Amino acid sequence: MQNIKEYVEANKQRFLDELFDLLRLPSVSADPKFKGDVQKTAEFVAQKLRDAGADNVEVCATAGNPIVYGEKIIDPSLPTVLTYGHYDVQPADPYELWDTPPFEPTIRDGKIYARGSADDKGQFYMHVKAFEYMMQNNALACNIKFMIEGEEEVGSVNLGTFVKENTERLKADVIVISDTSMISMAQPSLETGLRGLSYVEVEVTGPNRDLHSGVYGGAVANPATILAKLIASLHDENNHIAIPGFYDDVVELTAEERKALNEAPFDIEEYKSDLGIQNIWGEKGYTTLERTGIRPTLEVNGIWGGYIGEGAKTVLPSKANAKISMRLVPNQNSERITELFKKHFEGIAPDYVKVEVKPHHGGEPVVTPTDSVAYKAAEKALHETFGVKPIPTRGGGSIPIVALFEDVLGLKTVLLGFGLDSDNLHSPNEKYGIENYLMGISTIPLFHKYYAELSK
Repeated sequence: MQNIKEYVEANKQRFLDELFDLLRLPSVSADPKFKGDVQKTAEFVAQKLRDAGADNVEVCATAGNPIVYGEKIIDPSLPTVLTYGHYDVQPADPYELWDTPPFEPTIRDGKIYARGSADDKGQFYMHVKAFEYMMQNNALACNIKFMIEGEEEVGSVNLGTFVKENTERLKADVIVISDTSMISMAQPSLETGLRGLSYVEVEVTGPNRDLHSGVYGGAVANPATILAKLIASLHDENNHIAIPGFYDDVVELTAEERKALNEAPFDIEEYKSDLGIQNIWGEKGYTTLERTGIRPTLEVNGIWGGYIGEGAKTVLPSKANAKISMRLVPNQNSERITELFKKHFEGIAPDYVKVEVKPHHGGEPVVTPTDSVAYKAAEKALHETFGVKPIPTRGGGSIPIVALFEDVLGLKTVLLGFGLDSDNLHSPNEKYGIENYLMGISTIPLFHKYYAELSK
């Protein structure tokens, strides 16, 4: 352990400089204007893998953004760890809400502020630097493979095809992903489950053109008003999702399981203060930890229609739109939930508007085992690094490819994340702690060490 800490300390500035170079590349997968930057980022990652000592490094073309692959096979008889990450990032909009430019990383109060710092460039790059340490110090205890993709933020649309076409190349014993969070730096944790996702866009159309709100208002249905009413009807008075059949397949946790979940350190007043809210909101009968981990949700991610520019324009819009995401729990199925939503939303539309539901992407919920060799290795590694035994938690986010890996490759995943919920993921002023970054680099070699030992 001391050797790792000494290596990290000696190379700290270089590790930060390299991460900053990566963060300066605006690899936004959702916006085609960044296509060239996405390609440059893939090539950057590939070169850093080569520099660290990986073999057979390739920038693999797909129908969309490339996937970077690399490996180091030291002994076929040893276990093989497949490390997954993503180099694409969320759009930085609205830029004006950033305190510093999103693609010019800045350090404030020990945190790295930049788009992608925590999600997921800072986290996957820890594995590259940990691999470098293991290669430089003859400490590689397992075979290692890397698969770093460029479309996670848009649903990993081409990853499934790549995985199915490369099952032999991706053969491994376990998958490790650092794209999740811990409770805190004082209390590490390991996420043992992720929610699934159903993402849709809805469009409400009224008149065949925008109208003068004085001449036509009160006589013609306003799509923005109707959309607001339809969305409001999706939750009942107990904040329960009001779509028939939505909860049919939900696996309810036992009283003992719920009690264990709620034993995780959580300060509700600190939570409210951090978010600047007066009170919490959610499904009646469940705690905040349960609402964000084991219960399905439905949220509006964006809503628009009519005139939203400066000043006033008295218009009755022809169309109104919204983007809606639903987080799913075991045993819900994303395709079934999408179909239930579509049938319900189009079915409750009044006849003075037309409603269309356009499915985007989805993914399935997963639960990872806590009794596996890989989980125990991660637990030991975190315990040694932090001095505190990590506790299992359920993650509220979604990584759809975890279910894909299990289905196609037959592999379970360890969610070895070092971010924090307060890192402003997907928001302006995203950040990642320097300490988190360096502690991750220090912990990952220990995971490989203990995984090899416990696999014997």
